[in-house]
Amino acid sequence: MKKILIANRGEIALRIMRTAKEMGINTVAVYSDADRNALFVRYADEAVHIGPSPSSESYLKGDLLIQICKDLNVDAIHPGYGFLSENADFTRKVKQAGITFIGPSPEAMEVMGSKLAAKAAVKDYGIPLVPGTDEAVTDVAEAEKIAQEIGFPILVKASAGGGGKGMRIVERVEDFKEQMDRAVSEAMSSFGDGAVFIERFVGSPRHIEIQILADTHGNIVYLFERECSIQRRHQKVIEEAPSAVLTPELRKQMGEAAVKVAQACNYVGAGTVEFLLDEKLNFYFLEMNTRLQVEHPVTEQISGVDLVRQQINVARGERLPFTQEDLKIQGHSFEVRVYAEDPMNNFLPDIGNLKTYVRPQGLGVRVDDGFEEGMDIPIYYDPMIAKLITFGKDREEARLRMIRAIDDYQINGVKTTLAFCKFAIQHEAFVSGKFDTNFVKHHFKPEYLELNGKDEDEIAALIAATFISEKATTNSQEPQFASKSKWKANRM
Repeated sequence: MKKILIANRGEIALRIMRTAKEMGINTVAVYSDADRNALFVRYADEAVHIGPSPSSESYLKGDLLIQICKDLNVDAIHPGYGFLSENADFTRKVKQAGITFIGPSPEAMEVMGSKLAAKAAVKDYGIPLVPGTDEAVTDVAEAEKIAQEIGFPILVKASAGGGGKGMRIVERVEDFKEQMDRAVSEAMSSFGDGAVFIERFVGSPRHIEIQILADTHGNIVYLFERECSIQRRHQKVIEEAPSAVLTPELRKQMGEAAVKVAQACNYVGAGTVEFLLDEKLNFYFLEMNTRLQVEHPVTEQISGVDLVRQQINVARGERLPFTQEDLKIQGHSFEVRVYAEDPMNNFLPDIGNLKTYVRPQGLGVRVDDGFEEGMDIPIYYDPMIAKLITFGKDREEARLRMIRAIDDYQINGVKTTLAFCKFAIQHEAFVSGKFDTNFVKHHFKPEYLELNGKDEDEIAALIAATFISEKATTNSQEPQFASKSKWKANRM
């Protein structure tokens, strides 16, 4: 394998190119109008313009990407994440063209791309599943009957869904028909597939995912877990590895379950098996992501394994160079996603120019990004500016290092999620490890970020006053801060 085309953009394109360069492999970048001056375009050995800024007219043009590979004698395509990374039809065409796809088979993608098909595939492997239907439900009356048998609250979920789309929580039987109709409608408009299923709603779950690697020789290992419970709009914003709540025994159980999921679909390459963990530490299979994850750096930090390098080696037919017994957790790592979003306005995108952009540096700090000062954040794509990663000998060292790194990160021109992330990792619920996917709902209000410059006693008094005034109408828990915190929010 001498030349790889990266079918992606931004920070992940750069991330892949750096490993490829270390392996002596040439890289080809593809770029749209909006990315003409992007860092990844300059870093690549070759770069090809593929069209206008909208992704449908550039990064999603699979046939064009394949033709470019033929024209430039490219050996393989790395899809990164997003765009075409989980598109089975594209993967199949790549292989038919005689080009190596750095990722799983299209058949594995198809099985795990459907939540219902995935549940069916893992059912015979003894993987714990959330109680619910095994097939799509279409008859509302029958579905309502099933929901009553499962017990409210229940969750109506799109089979082809993701990112919270096509998902509805139903608390009462009286609301069932309306919420199911909404879920079907949203699933159809978002994914072109209106199939939905029903499962019991796990009210206070943690989102735990297991990284796996599998080669073409039947070897599969798990590289431990990532805690991804701090989310907004059902999408992750802070991740860590390992989780603060998993025991060694539970980690082993979940890791072995993830390996079985990979076996269920004959998986090859790097993938992630996602689980829900309830308040009693029962875990349930959620889905499998058949690609590299945004948050893969925290796994790399604690395992010492370059996941992109292993993806490439597996695609070249090599065996994994380690066994499960060789893998050990070393230290602790956090990642915060630095989005061009306004936490004061429901995390809506805040597109603009990076008038000031200075990355944090120092021991145990890693920044995966694709921007530099003076560049614009394009409106056409995901508004993530960077991933800020810290590493320490233990959770507290990594956490305090993250606070320092956030303080050192200078961004002006757009609002970012940095202030929210700093708030979150200093919150007592986070410090203690006692949090779940409802963290934003229970602990965050935009006005907390307006307390910049006030001392800790004043912050506590203002927050307490807010919650006392709302006590009659809310179940939110009063935020508390770590006793040694000198918290102040960055204004970005």
